[in-house]
Amino acid sequence: MPYTDKCNRIWYTVRIKNFEVYVAMPMMKQQDFFKEEGILSPEKEAEIKAAFETAMKKNVELEAENADLKNENAELKQQLAWLKKQVYGQKTEKTEVVLEEEAEQTCLFDEAETEAETTLKEETIAVKGHTRKAKRTHAEIMKDLPVEEVVHKSEERNCDKCGSSMEVIGKEFCRDEVVYIPAKMILRKHYIEVLKCPNCASDESLDETLPDVPSQVIRKAQTPKPFIPHSFCSPELLAHIVFEKYVQGVPLYRQEKEYAALGISLSRTTMANWIIRIAASKVLPVWELMKSELLKNWVIHADETVVQVLHEKDRKAKTKSRMWVYCAPNTAGHANILFEYAPTRGGENAVRFLGDYDGYLVCDGYDAYNRLQSAIRCGCFAHVRRKFVDALPTDKKLLPTSAAVNGIEYCNQLFALEEKFKNLSCEERLVMRKEHSKPILDNFFAWLENLPVTGKTKLAKAVQYARNEKKYLCRFLDDGNVPISNNQAENAIRPFVVGRKNWLFSDSVQGAKASAIIYSLAATACANGLNVEEYFTNLFYSLEPILPW
Repeated sequence: MPYTDKCNRIWYTVRIKNFEVYVAMPMMKQQDFFKEEGILSPEKEAEIKAAFETAMKKNVELEAENADLKNENAELKQQLAWLKKQVYGQKTEKTEVVLEEEAEQTCLFDEAETEAETTLKEETIAVKGHTRKAKRTHAEIMKDLPVEEVVHKSEERNCDKCGSSMEVIGKEFCRDEVVYIPAKMILRKHYIEVLKCPNCASDESLDETLPDVPSQVIRKAQTPKPFIPHSFCSPELLAHIVFEKYVQGVPLYRQEKEYAALGISLSRTTMANWIIRIAASKVLPVWELMKSELLKNWVIHADETVVQVLHEKDRKAKTKSRMWVYCAPNTAGHANILFEYAPTRGGENAVRFLGDYDGYLVCDGYDAYNRLQSAIRCGCFAHVRRKFVDALPTDKKLLPTSAAVNGIEYCNQLFALEEKFKNLSCEERLVMRKEHSKPILDNFFAWLENLPVTGKTKLAKAVQYARNEKKYLCRFLDDGNVPISNNQAENAIRPFVVGRKNWLFSDSVQGAKASAIIYSLAATACANGLNVEEYFTNLFYSLEPILPW
């Protein structure tokens, strides 16, 4: 409403956004002012009021937009800091040293935990400190190498005192040398033996044209089948190609240059065709046996990662396909790792592979695993911990007040307990989990429920992820064989990820499927401590499947 000041001016208040603007007009008779100017006539007053309401509404919208932009700016800053950390910072998720040096542990509990009368500080868990391994001696490093002795003889063989010829009485060690013998290619020529009978048709006086004269008897040895029809590939050569690509991560185009230096022109296309053919004939039966053995386990780990396939039907080259991995837990007695290629990330792939499997499936928070009807899904605390690690502030001065530190500390407590229980039996481990791990788990989720987080920050995402996964994260309290993390699958898939950085993509679907099958055997053999190249050589020579353990 307008008002009059001591100078006979009428002031009108106009609010724009968060500011009030005062407009002054000369004093005059109100009725004349209304009559002459008409600015406060009913129509004008309604117009001004509508303009004010529009301005106020616009102000509210701008304030909301401003808040959204601030949140978006904060989120982008956090993402930028995280990306810088990924490029320049430490890659390890072990933050114990950082938390101890930079900040005192903040209080992990609020009113909800206080009322529950259970705290983490009631139970102290001793974590073994890091001890540096003793350096290995030369003898330990070289114990498996064949030995070649070189004796250096003295040039002067006569005695300096009397001139007599000296005799050898022994030798003295001076040093070790490790000698590298370069690889070489040889051409293995195969011949078949030809035999003849010395008696048949041996009488030259007889005319061989007559029907009663016996003919010469010739016999040839059975011709062995080639390892790959219509090729010069040997089991040893292909075993080395497979070892170099699937264990050492050397792509075929680099191997092509290596073989050219050894004196043979061997194209990457030829090597790829060999791998595809042998994967279907020799390796696939072993893969199927490994799958049947895997499904007998009461616990299975599962994960997936991206793979690019250039020539897929009805799909662009840049479309990402998936390489799924399934593996047995550490308690299975031996490693059993299987890869399977799929064009999509859909849950139908897990359903097709696992079928009616009704055991425990340890996986991440991907909801596609919920399509499995019989499997009992279990969560992964390593993923929970990783999300809290990503939410740590870049400014170390903020660590004492960071809620992410508390989340990490809860996870560290659970992992420390699992390390303590690892040598126990299944039944003993389950009892200890319910006695020691369950109170920490209850406090953790009570803390999460009362933690005020909003927006799309990494801390909010970490908290929401843990809340959503609560049912699955608690499954390790049902069975002592169920681990609290999916690290087994992540470790199993690492060789594939390392190799992908080198060979980048698969050219065809057949190549991707062949790679999945061979990666399964290579990763399993490597995890079981076998000589991978020797294993593939024996497998390629054998007429029966040989399991990689």
